[in-house]
Amino acid sequence: MVTGLTTGGAEMMLFKLCSRLDRRRFAPSVISLSDKGAIGLRIEALGIPVYTLGMRPSRPSLAGLFRLSKLVSTLRPNLIQGWMYHGNLAASLAAGSKPVVWGIRQSLYGLDKERVLTRWVIRLGAVVSRYSHAIVYNSHTSARQHEAFGFDASRSRTIPNGFDTEVFNLDENARVGIRQELGLSANVVLIGLVGRYHPMKDHRTFLNAVALLGKEFPEAHFLLAGREVDADNPALGAMLVEFELGDRVFLLGERKDIPQLNAALDIASSASAWGEGFANVIGEAMSCGVPCVVTDVGDSAWIVGDTGRVVPPRDPVALATAWMSLIALSRDERQTLGILARQRVIEKFSLGSVVKQYEDLYESLMSRAGM
Repeated sequence: MVTGLTTGGAEMMLFKLCSRLDRRRFAPSVISLSDKGAIGLRIEALGIPVYTLGMRPSRPSLAGLFRLSKLVSTLRPNLIQGWMYHGNLAASLAAGSKPVVWGIRQSLYGLDKERVLTRWVIRLGAVVSRYSHAIVYNSHTSARQHEAFGFDASRSRTIPNGFDTEVFNLDENARVGIRQELGLSANVVLIGLVGRYHPMKDHRTFLNAVALLGKEFPEAHFLLAGREVDADNPALGAMLVEFELGDRVFLLGERKDIPQLNAALDIASSASAWGEGFANVIGEAMSCGVPCVVTDVGDSAWIVGDTGRVVPPRDPVALATAWMSLIALSRDERQTLGILARQRVIEKFSLGSVVKQYEDLYESLMSRAGM
């Protein structure tokens, strides 16, 4: 039971979980409180039914909750997995006596950045959390922050995001192809940031760092991709003019070839200022053999370990300096770091091992409930 199914890291992890669940043991269905979105279509393509309630997260309705209750009564699930704040509360409302697992996919540095209704949902969640059977966080930082806010610590489990290392892999052909698309030569340093346009992603700090780096390495180029990260975004356009970035920054918008984009990079980056729990984009780039420079938000520092660089959030000087330290390496040295990054993903964050943790949790809870 998920808040919505637009393209985002939390929604993509739900898709990946659905894609790998052992269908001999589980028969999943997905309920979206809002609409089907792009991820809902992908889940349906797996042969998994997706139901939508047409509610707006900013304005829940009694009619929507009635439809939810009726749908759950029809589906008769053995267990309900909530996904994100609104989905978690809806799961608890609809579950009756069935086991309920909550899924919290973000960190909680404070409520001031959240919408008004989401603030109340989080506050209510802290109270209601004791009635869930387990709360799965995708990062250790998120678990600590929510527990400090009042979420029941006795229910906490941490299961990181997982990555398909066959899909996200080293790909020299992609490196050549993407650079040809952008009109770049093979030896140009290409730094990337993948993520939707949102204040928490802090594109401003990223572009400010681009301007600072340009004073030392004017030949470096930058690739940005994600929803609303395109030439039609007036805020991004204004930043490009403000920082005088010229034609060194490519705004590619939402793309379906993220594995190929990652494989084309020399350095991947996350500039997020808050809100990240376990950033998918970091693990995806690492899985493609790309060293990362990340801000110390959520579990980003733990994900990267000693295979990249970690800097404070909202610090363009530190971000640019970290890029410089990797640019100063030879390509062979950067590739060695990238191989270490990929190996870290394989050892700690492989999709198969992550899905098994969910499966084991589900079976444990259902067995305890006598199912």
